[in-house]
Amino acid sequence: MTTQTTGPKIKTATLDRKTARLRDYLSLARFDHATKHVFVIPGLILAYALREPSLLDAPARIVIGFVVAIAIASANYIINEWLDREFDAHHPSKHHRTAVSLDLSPALVYLQYAIFAAFGLGLAATLGSAFFTVSVVFLASGLLYNVRPLRSKDRPFLDVISESVNNPIRLTLGWLMMDPASMPPASLLLAYWAGGAFLMGSKRLSEYRDITALVGLDTLTRYRKSFAGYTAESLVVSCLVYAMLSSFFLGVFLIKYRVEYILAFPFIAGLFGCYLWLSMLRDSIAQRPERMFRSRRLMTTLAITVGVLLALSFVDVPSLTSLTNRSFTPVDMLPGHGK
Repeated sequence: MTTQTTGPKIKTATLDRKTARLRDYLSLARFDHATKHVFVIPGLILAYALREPSLLDAPARIVIGFVVAIAIASANYIINEWLDREFDAHHPSKHHRTAVSLDLSPALVYLQYAIFAAFGLGLAATLGSAFFTVSVVFLASGLLYNVRPLRSKDRPFLDVISESVNNPIRLTLGWLMMDPASMPPASLLLAYWAGGAFLMGSKRLSEYRDITALVGLDTLTRYRKSFAGYTAESLVVSCLVYAMLSSFFLGVFLIKYRVEYILAFPFIAGLFGCYLWLSMLRDSIAQRPERMFRSRRLMTTLAITVGVLLALSFVDVPSLTSLTNRSFTPVDMLPGHGK
């Protein structure tokens, strides 16, 4: 059975679907998306650099913390794929997903979700009340994003803002793995949130350009309702706004907590530019962030940026402290004044 479109046909397996096996159910957890937890690492580094906590139990906390993040993210992926199965049938590549192409038992799917969620929260409780609370928020964000009546993923712009909240959540989890006695600065969380929105906005832009060219806007909106409220121009503008907001909050954080990081700002700006450039390419990896490691250019830019940030985390530049003080240049000091 096929769905008729204005472009190439997209197969939808609605008849004669095969019964799923155990490995098919496990594929709903998307363990291959674990690379997204790279956003936890800056939380670890910054908590150590700014707070200098004891490292006595840090290795165990980090291992447990990453297992928690993967388990809860997998629970969110399970509910995501199950509730999106009718919509994913209209996507050029997602119509191959397990929930679309195989006959799954709803009871087993929800049981699997409950197991991953309970396992993740159970482990989170061993790392303290703050870590447990943030883990609950992580799990709740998946429900708000995917489950009616809110289902924020169906609302333009709110879908990006609500999905990108996972970035500051992951950063906070990383921070609490290293220092359970404090929370990350609000300016850092807002910068991370806006930066995540930029990544998600770039993903939407890439999907919009590619899928509308392939099968038309009508099919795209059947895949994701929020696209009915987007245009290519509005998505580009939103990416610019998210990048500017992220830069603003990042600047506040840099000046207030570690002024040396200001030297890394050109590299951070280059990273934003590189990702936006990638999103403009056909069949961009921006549509599948879990595959971002396949871009040599992006990984090189990211490695340089992370290296600079790491170095500046432990290298003091006293002369930069003048940037935090008010300073005005007297007119009589300007070249040529008085001539």
